[in-house]
Amino acid sequence: MAILFTLSLRQIDFVQAYPQAPIETDMYMELRKGIETRHGSSKDHMLMLLSNLYGQKQAGRVWNSYLVEKLRSIGFQPSLIDECVFFRDDVIFIVYVDDGIFLGPNDQSLTDVIREISAAGLDIEDQGHPADYVGVTITKHSNGCKEFTQRALIDAIINDVNIGDAYTKPVPAKATQQLHAYKDSPRFDECDFNFNYRSVTGKLNYLTQTSRSDILFATHQVAKYSSDPRKEHGEAIVYIVRYLKKTRHLGLKFRPNESKGFECYCDSDFAGNWNKDFAQHDSSTAKSRSGWVIFYAGCPIIWASKLQSQVALSTTEAEYIAMSMALRDVIPIMELMTEFRERNFKVICTQPQVYCKVFEDNSGALELARLPKLRPRTKHINICYHHFWEHVRLGLIKILPISTDDQIADALTKPLAQNAFCRHRKYLCGA
Repeated sequence: MAILFTLSLRQIDFVQAYPQAPIETDMYMELRKGIETRHGSSKDHMLMLLSNLYGQKQAGRVWNSYLVEKLRSIGFQPSLIDECVFFRDDVIFIVYVDDGIFLGPNDQSLTDVIREISAAGLDIEDQGHPADYVGVTITKHSNGCKEFTQRALIDAIINDVNIGDAYTKPVPAKATQQLHAYKDSPRFDECDFNFNYRSVTGKLNYLTQTSRSDILFATHQVAKYSSDPRKEHGEAIVYIVRYLKKTRHLGLKFRPNESKGFECYCDSDFAGNWNKDFAQHDSSTAKSRSGWVIFYAGCPIIWASKLQSQVALSTTEAEYIAMSMALRDVIPIMELMTEFRERNFKVICTQPQVYCKVFEDNSGALELARLPKLRPRTKHINICYHHFWEHVRLGLIKILPISTDDQIADALTKPLAQNAFCRHRKYLCGA
C-alpha cells in the first residue's frame, strides 16, 4: 500500500517494552544463590517485582494491554479485524510486539504522532524510514521496487551447517525424493553432521515465513521430523543450505501492479507422500499437502504449505480442502481492506466491495466451489470446508481455472524439477 499510494513510512522501537507496563499483580522472586543480605539468611527473604519483566507468562499480554490503552488515549482506534493495526485520521500504525511501523500522508504528520506517543509516557526510539524490520533488510531501488532480503540470517545458517566449498544446488529439494520417517536409518546424532538440527530448522522456518517462500516446502519436510531426525533428514537440510548458498542474494521483490487486486493460487498434492513401506511408522504419509500463495497488487503477502488434517479420498477432495484452507487466510484480509476503504484509505478495488480471484487447476474442485450442492462422492466432506460458499454466491470471491503449468502454488506442495521450480519462483519471490 505504501508503494502503491506513495505513503510515508516511519519505524519505531519501544525501548525495553515489557518493563514499561506496570506489573499486573504482586509477584516475588527468590534470591539467587550467592546473594547475601544484612537481615539474615537469603533463604528467608524474597524480592518484590516492581516491573513487568520479560519471562513472565503474562508479560506479553500485559504489555499489549498497556500499549493499547496509551494509543487509545491519544485517539488511535484498534482495527475490528486485526488487533495489531490501529487507525487515527489518515495515519495507520502496525505493531509487532515491540516494533512498530507508521503509514501516513507525509513525514510531518508521522513526526507529530510519534511526539504524541512519546508525550503519552511511552519510551520509544524513532528509527526513521524502515531499513531493517524484524531482521528483514528493506532496500528501495531506483525503479520504485522494494526488495526484502535476509542475507545475514542466510549466512548464519550456512556457517551453522558448515558446508565449506560444497557444490551448490539449483533447487532446495531433490525432485525424486519425498522425506519419510526412515526408522531403520541411523539417527541424526549418530552421523557425522556437525550442526544442531533443531536450531538450523528453526532459522530456516523463520526465513521461509519472512522472505524466502521458495524453500517453504523443503523446510516443512525437515521440520516435520525434528523430534526424531535421521540421516536422510540431515542430508535434506544440507541440500537446502547448498541451495541457499547459491541464491543467498534472493528475497522478495515488490513491484505493485494497480491493475491487479487480490489473487490467490491454491493447489494440493493428493497423497503425494504415500509410501506403504513407511506407513506403519508414519500414518501422515496418507495425507495430502495443501499449498497456497496470496497476492495483492501482484505482490505475494501470504504463503503456506501444510499437511491436511484429514485423509482425502480423491484428488477433488484434496484440492477442495486446499482451496478452503487458503480462503481462511483470504477472507480476513478482504475484510481488513474493506475496513480500510470505510476509513477512507485507498485500496485497489474493481467492484463496490473488495473481492478476490482464486485460481484452481482441478475441475472437480472448481465445480464443487461454484455450484454448492450435495453429490454422492463429495457429500462426506466436512461442513467446515464450505465456509466460503456465501462469498462465492455474493460474487466477492471468483473461482477461476488455471493450467497446472501456470499454478504457482505447485512449488509449495511437492519437489519440482529445476525448470518448473525456477518458473514458479519468479512469481513467488519476484526473482
